[in-house]
Amino acid sequence: MNRNLNAILVALLGVVIGVLLSVTVTRFYSSNRKFDGDYNRWRKLNLILEQVETNYVDTIDMKKMTDAAVVAALSELDPHSVYLPPVDLEESETELAGNFDGIGIQFNVPNDTAIVLSVIPGGPSEKVGLKQGDRILRVGEEVIAGTRTPQDSMVRMMKGPSGSKVRITVGRDGTEIPFEITRGKIPVKCIDAAFMVDDTTGYVRLSKFTRTTYQEFSQASEKLLDQGMTRLIFDLRGNTGGYFDQSFLLSNEFLPKDASIVYMQGLHRPRQDFNADGKGSLQEVRLSVLIDESSASSSEIFAGAMQDNDRGLIIGRRSFGKGLVQEPINFTDGSGIRLTVARFYTPSGRCIQKPYSDGTRYAYDIYERYRHGEMTDADSIQVDSSEVYYTVKGRKVYGGGGIIPDIFVPMDTTRATDFFIKCNRKATQMRFASEMFDRYKSRLSGISDFRELSDYLDGLHLDRQFLDFAEKTDGIVPRPGEWAETEAYMMPQLKALVGRYSKLDDEAFYRFYLDIDETVAIALRQ
Repeated sequence: MNRNLNAILVALLGVVIGVLLSVTVTRFYSSNRKFDGDYNRWRKLNLILEQVETNYVDTIDMKKMTDAAVVAALSELDPHSVYLPPVDLEESETELAGNFDGIGIQFNVPNDTAIVLSVIPGGPSEKVGLKQGDRILRVGEEVIAGTRTPQDSMVRMMKGPSGSKVRITVGRDGTEIPFEITRGKIPVKCIDAAFMVDDTTGYVRLSKFTRTTYQEFSQASEKLLDQGMTRLIFDLRGNTGGYFDQSFLLSNEFLPKDASIVYMQGLHRPRQDFNADGKGSLQEVRLSVLIDESSASSSEIFAGAMQDNDRGLIIGRRSFGKGLVQEPINFTDGSGIRLTVARFYTPSGRCIQKPYSDGTRYAYDIYERYRHGEMTDADSIQVDSSEVYYTVKGRKVYGGGGIIPDIFVPMDTTRATDFFIKCNRKATQMRFASEMFDRYKSRLSGISDFRELSDYLDGLHLDRQFLDFAEKTDGIVPRPGEWAETEAYMMPQLKALVGRYSKLDDEAFYRFYLDIDETVAIALRQ
């Protein structure tokens, strides 16, 4: 087992947790349902709770116990039928709403202090004068700089109802500056990047399927078409899903009239088919779809529709395998459940959902894929020979859970040298990028052209500066010859992190990363 195993396993665990905790909801069926049936069956639970409240020897938090009973009951069903307390329900709905109430900044915490990466144009923070590179020292009266406050806690401090006020104190050029900011509605982008890779190839990276995904994608694809796009690399890696209707609308853009996109069916839900209307604007654009083990739900619906219709190449690794339809049922106390009512099937009849009868095996499925070699060897992908289906043109595809790509791209476990791993553990690269911005911000923050940015960063000799920074700040020095092994992978990462501080923001980040992205390289060769 190679030296990078621990880092890889942590990443894979994050994939599982991310997909299991994400509530990817299909808002299709009405949730105004009557609950009838065997009255005594429902009454038993009420009687138990009443007896506990009335007669138990110690004081009990009955709300907590009731919630626990609901969680326990739903855990007997499937991994994605869940109970959401009010706070979790609000966060879940906010995540996919396309906007939230806040102050309108993106920030990172490379060391122990939050640094503003970008200020959303027209947002509350821009209106009062917050700037990229500001250090956030205090929120209200609470000091957060140098306190190792978790980043999610910082986010919660800054969020609040639209119209409410929050006092933010920042450090800028050695001076403390207080700002009183009135919170407002902040748009949440679901497209991380959209740009032309070459004269004819567009690239779009989609992070989630929110309420605004179709609108954002339409605007992005229209701009790319205007720039000469005749083929598209659509990156769904790491996209754990979201609203089904947005996946359907995106699929519709690529498929001819009456082509099947997906169908859903359950014990109490009759089969319902969703077909293309033939009005999509991207039907003639060549397509490659990038997926990996954390692409789930709506991502898999899109990938499955393209694969079964022989509409585009699917490139990467087998997707997660989440194909259950959750119906939202909300309660008057602000809590709710997401109840699985049906399954998704691709046009050829494949069920996207992987087996879940063994809960422990389901939870560790991604780890087991790695252990069996599936992440690094296409021949290790376990397929069920009894689950054979056929695409529109007669190609064999397999069911059993997830979408198996047409072109397999192994996980690269060889490029990370000891020097690279040590720097990652200490976040040396992120802190270096912050230092570079402080040093060169008068020039860097004004660049809006990628070629100009690339040339400027080349002239800074980031390699020499980084090696000096890593040694002086973290005591990390590469072994003789080790930098030569690391440079080809490390330098695009450093340029991406520093380039993010330019006006190009995330576009710069992903453009530089393309230089070391083997999956994109394979897509470009098709």
